[in-house]
Order: sequence, then structure tokens, then C-alpha cells
Amino acid sequence: MKRVLAGVATAVAAALTLTACGNSDPLAEDDSDSGSGGSSETISVGSANFPESQLLAEIYAQALEAKGVTVSREFDLGSREKYFDGLKDGSIDLIPEYTGVLLQFINKEAEETSPDEVYAALQKVLPANLTVLDKAAAEDKDAVVVTKETADKWSLKSIEDLAPHCAESVFGAAPEFKTRPDGIPGIEATYNCTFKSFSSLEPGAITTKALLDGTVQAADIFTTDAAIEANGLVVLEDPKNNFAAQNVVPLVNKDKASDTVKEALNAISAKLDTDTLLDLNARLNAPDKPDYADVAEEWLGEIGA
Repeated sequence: MKRVLAGVATAVAAALTLTACGNSDPLAEDDSDSGSGGSSETISVGSANFPESQLLAEIYAQALEAKGVTVSREFDLGSREKYFDGLKDGSIDLIPEYTGVLLQFINKEAEETSPDEVYAALQKVLPANLTVLDKAAAEDKDAVVVTKETADKWSLKSIEDLAPHCAESVFGAAPEFKTRPDGIPGIEATYNCTFKSFSSLEPGAITTKALLDGTVQAADIFTTDAAIEANGLVVLEDPKNNFAAQNVVPLVNKDKASDTVKEALNAISAKLDTDTLLDLNARLNAPDKPDYADVAEEWLGEIGA
């Protein structure tokens, strides 16, 4: 019996020695950073304070979770003026953005207007800790919008046509539009259009209601807002390009832009065009008012993400 026990002890000791030398413990965690991501990754996803941003953020979040990334959601953070500092200080890692308005937010003198020019210029001016991934073909621009009744009364097709009537028109938009370079200052400088007054409104349904009930005569409404088609509203053309290209793009902390994150989000951008964005907004605006998560999950399933 003593010889048997001694043999067992010798075998165990030999096994432990081999394990230590080869570091082959199957239960040991691999702490190496391969750059390919995995379940050890965590990322906080934020959104602005309007439905499309929240939906895009949920799409990003679910796409990342499907790749094993742990996601915390920080939605409805307000306007860019409020959440951008959080991106710079690292309290938010990722947010869906729009190229043109982001460029002008960082560089108020930016003059680029085409999609590729705007994207290239944006990459050069971002804070050192931030980067943008692939831009989507999907574009959602700010637009000056009027009712069909107003368009017919004043024969309006473009912002240029509106200029002679600006002095008798109240303009409605989110508060930050009053000072943004392509907002009221841009419209005044580009089209010689000075409105009678400015009405600060929450983006979305409240702005649409103000336009429909005549509280405002013109408003800033995003071009992919389902309310435009649903209410027969008229988007005025912008022949002098006051509004630059505004392609959807993931804005992310460089430290969080692993291969896993890049591949997951670039795959989303590759599938996202303007018609798709219009459709997603229409789904979100359906009479049964579905949850963001349900709309996001449905679309991700359709594209196999």
C-alpha cells in the first residue's frame, strides 16, 4: 500500500510540474489582448434625444452583444452640445453620429459639403481619443420643412423661395439650432433669410405638431422623419448647400475600437442606406408604437447580423 501511495504522489507531482511548465490549465483565463475582442470586452453606447438616434444606438448595442461584447446603454443624453464632453472624457464610448453636423460642431469654419469630403475632413479634426468607423450610405439631413398649404400659398420649392417670407414666419427647431453654424446663422447668411422669431421645440412629434397647427410656419425636421410623408409636409430644397452631407457614422473611443467592434459596426453601416433608414423610422412610428429593441432586433434578423 505504501508503494502504491508513493507512486500516486509521484504521478501527481509530475503532472503538476508539466502543467506549470506548459501553462496548459484548461480553466486558466487568457488575459492576452488579441485585438479580436470577445466576451471580455465592455462598451457604453449612448444616444441623442430623438428616436432615430436611439434606434441606431440600439442596433449598434445588439450587434455588439451578438459578438459577445458587454454593452451598457446610456440613451437619451440630449443634444451634441451635452453628450460630446462625455465622449471626450470617456464616460461614453460609442454613439451614432452624422458626419456633416459633427464636422461643423468641431470646426465651425468647415466648408466641405459632399459625403466623401465631409468624411475625410471629419477624420482630421476629431479629438485624439476618438475615431469614426465606416460611414453608411444612409443620410439624414436637417431640412427646412413647411406644410403643403404654406408651400402652395407662397409657391415654395426651395429655401431660396422662402427668403422673401422669412420676416413673416416663425421658425421652430431644437434650441441648439438657433446657434449652430448650419442652423439659423447659416440660413441667414446663405439665403438672406431672417425669421420673425425662433421657437425652441423638442425634436420629433412636438415640432411636427407646431408646424401642423400653425404655431410655426417653417421648421427643422430630419429628412428621414416618417412624419414628413405621413403628414404631406414639404421639404424645401437647399440649392446653396447650407446643410452638408450627413451620413450616419459610428463615433467611438479609440481604446474601444477593437477588431470585434469595428467588424460588427462596419457590417451594420454596409447594410444601412437612406431607404432602409426611412423604413426603420416608419416601423418605429407604427400605430402600435413598438419598442426600439424590437425594431432593432427585427431588422438585425433580416440582415443576418
